[in-house]
Amino acid sequence: MSQTQIINAVENANVSTAFSLSSMSMETAIAVQVWFDKENNDDLQEFLLLAESAKVNVLQIMTTRRNVPQARYFVGSGKAEEIADAVHQLGVSVVLVNHQLTPAQTRNLENLCQCRVIDRTALILDIFAQRARSHEGKLQVELAQLKHLSSRLVGRKTGLDQQKGAVGLRGPGETQLETDRRLIKVRIAQLQNRLAKVEKQRNQNRQTRQKADIPTISLVGYTNAGKSTLFNFITQANVYAADQLFATLDPTLRCLQIQDVGTAILADTVGFVRDLPHDLVSAFKSTLQETVEASLLLHIIDASDNRKLENIEAVNSVLEEIKADNVPVLLVYNKIDLLENVAPHIEYDDENKPVAVYLSAHSGDGIALLLEAIKVRLTNEILSFTLTLLPQEGKIRHALYQLDSICEEKISDKGEFILRVRVDKVEWLRLCKQFPQLSEIIY
Repeated sequence: MSQTQIINAVENANVSTAFSLSSMSMETAIAVQVWFDKENNDDLQEFLLLAESAKVNVLQIMTTRRNVPQARYFVGSGKAEEIADAVHQLGVSVVLVNHQLTPAQTRNLENLCQCRVIDRTALILDIFAQRARSHEGKLQVELAQLKHLSSRLVGRKTGLDQQKGAVGLRGPGETQLETDRRLIKVRIAQLQNRLAKVEKQRNQNRQTRQKADIPTISLVGYTNAGKSTLFNFITQANVYAADQLFATLDPTLRCLQIQDVGTAILADTVGFVRDLPHDLVSAFKSTLQETVEASLLLHIIDASDNRKLENIEAVNSVLEEIKADNVPVLLVYNKIDLLENVAPHIEYDDENKPVAVYLSAHSGDGIALLLEAIKVRLTNEILSFTLTLLPQEGKIRHALYQLDSICEEKISDKGEFILRVRVDKVEWLRLCKQFPQLSEIIY
């Protein structure tokens, strides 16, 4: 099935959410914000930055207050009529809603306003579609879009009977809506198969690094926290970095030499955001796997952002969703050059282990402290101990050999395996979950 057929099928259907904001250089729109609790202008400001990143010019902002969303329009009938009047007066082509709408709510607003209605999820997907550069990134974004689109297809008002059977089998046949859904389902299966091959290749590369005992350091954080700027400064790479949301999308890996540790892999990943679409997280599974399998996470935080605590919670929520919440984390407070009376320094916990570093990736102040903290954390995260296994515990021995963590092996007179083990702490904790008897070992 060709992609042209898929696109034609989707275009022939009455699609409630369109992903074509970038088809023109700059579209005009009305932004809609509903307050359910207290007013938070930071939420609205972030949504406006998302619209700017999608190359949309917001001409008017309309806000309203409700206790619960309305089932038909989400915003209430009166406010919906007001939005429709503003659309006609300003001549805008898009209504942007800073919430997640149901397919029915989106269709009702589109019928009333006679223009496209894009919710927060669709807007984020559009930005990702614009920023994807690699083949894998484009596949991941298309998969997320089609999953989002599959629940938003509706049938035509006329001509639903698109096919007829042969002589003696006359009947309504397959409707156009069913055809569109089938074509999208086929395309989703194709994309998943291609991404499965990419994920297999990534796993092979990851296993090669693990066998060579090369630790991976993954940069995570809220979008526009300065991850790519820090990545470029440390590795001298030319990753695109800009003061905008989701400036970089495709993951980048570079080698990094760390004193007393040796070669490490530094991975720059996509930035997170509040209410990150679940379909997007699912589609980027192979990319985010670099984070899950990392030896250490550098959680980059914009120290100058008034909402840094909420941003930290949003990032932790995504890490929990992708099951990376057990990976050791080093907090990196960036952009201290925008603050007063804050000098580069390292914060330690009660065990004298670095837990946070304050620096400026823009000026380079504090980078040496970050490398020192990484050295200490990686050194502490490598466990070395002697392990005795019974003859019937061969599965544990096999798992350790797969991780290339056995430095020396002896067999006792009783047939026990006496192993000298050197293993990454993260991998050891995973083994302890798989084999609960290992959790009783003191190392």
